[in-house]
Amino acid sequence: MKDELLLRFSRHIMLPEVDVAGQEKLLASRVLIAGLGGLGCPAALYLAAAGVGELHLADRDDVEISNLQRQILFGDADVGASKVNAGARRLGALGSPTRVVAHPVSLDDKALPELLSQVDLVVDGTDNFATRFAVNRACVAARRPLVSGAAIRFEAQLSVFDSRDEASPCYACLYPEADDEALNCAENGVAAPLVGMIGSLMALEAMKVVTGAGDALIGTVLHVDGLRGEFRRFALKRRADCVVCGGSSNQR
Repeated sequence: MKDELLLRFSRHIMLPEVDVAGQEKLLASRVLIAGLGGLGCPAALYLAAAGVGELHLADRDDVEISNLQRQILFGDADVGASKVNAGARRLGALGSPTRVVAHPVSLDDKALPELLSQVDLVVDGTDNFATRFAVNRACVAARRPLVSGAAIRFEAQLSVFDSRDEASPCYACLYPEADDEALNCAENGVAAPLVGMIGSLMALEAMKVVTGAGDALIGTVLHVDGLRGEFRRFALKRRADCVVCGGSSNQR
């Protein structure tokens, strides 16, 4: 590793769980940020600063003024611009060696297989069930680990699903695909610091998966109650009847 990179990432390298080998894994990694909303923005900032080799940004939306309360990649000058293009400019200004790739596309069953063929890990910060289900299906099919977060009002949750592990549940084990609950921050609101916190935790989980440091939240759902300052952990097992990852017809 070059001296400049050793200096830039020295605080990571000082961590025995990361060291030079772990930082080199980060520099070689390719991560997809699915959705540049309140969760995707802080996750992208911290992963770029941490030295992820390639950061792929996927979102079809443009920046709106209502985004600025929580989507910290953007400012007033970005209103009306493509989120992924504005985000790529902001991340490029960090001076990190991270290569940023913008994908102004919908995260649907048609686009996702090609996107996932270019990355090693997915960080999903999208805000609707249909897209989360599609991302989950694609990750299971492509055997890509998935860091998934969600936040609404003052509550949030976070988990990691790793289809490379035969015992790992998938997102559909937590929320069956028949679940049509339609909660999103546009209709219900969300506290800005909460998405910043969860997005940062999503970046941490992604870093752990890439480097192998610690224990990623596989088989665990972390629930955050922002109003009460409470963090609770729930065990999540793979469902034998899951239409995505369970049952003999879905085994790999």
